[in-house]
Amino acid sequence: MNDSHIWKKAKFCSALERNNLELPNKAVFVGDDAFPLATYLMKPYSRHEGLERKQKIFNYRLSRARRIIENAFGIMASRFRVYRKPISVSLDKTDSIIKATCALHNWLQTNRIYINTPELVDEEDFSSGTIRNGSWRSIPTVGVDELMTPLSSNNYSRNAKDLRDRYFV
Repeated sequence: MNDSHIWKKAKFCSALERNNLELPNKAVFVGDDAFPLATYLMKPYSRHEGLERKQKIFNYRLSRARRIIENAFGIMASRFRVYRKPISVSLDKTDSIIKATCALHNWLQTNRIYINTPELVDEEDFSSGTIRNGSWRSIPTVGVDELMTPLSSNNYSRNAKDLRDRYFV
């Protein structure tokens, strides 16, 4: 399934839309261009429009937040091979696998048994603005790229746009 189908069918998405997760006030999730803009999901301003300086800064900061999240998932995939391809088990078992690998990852980190190397994560050279990709990005995956398709539409709510505008001011 592509991202848009998965997102729209996810119980998590429905719970967000119904505001059933008891998240902290003004909490948002970070997404990329593929996700729809919503009051609970921030995405960058479109690069197709002429962006103001503040909007470019917002996009840069959102991109940095997303990079941290991508690194976390990349580290998990480098440690646990189950994440290198679509998980072909029931949703309940998938949930258990994710919880178990997160708990194991945290235990390994806490006990310094499995220490990350600096080369594993992305690194930004602030003087030149270049980014060196972490080694986790070179780990082969099976069948994931074919599943990636944009799920965005331009039907975001006015409230979501206003909320994003407040974040960059």
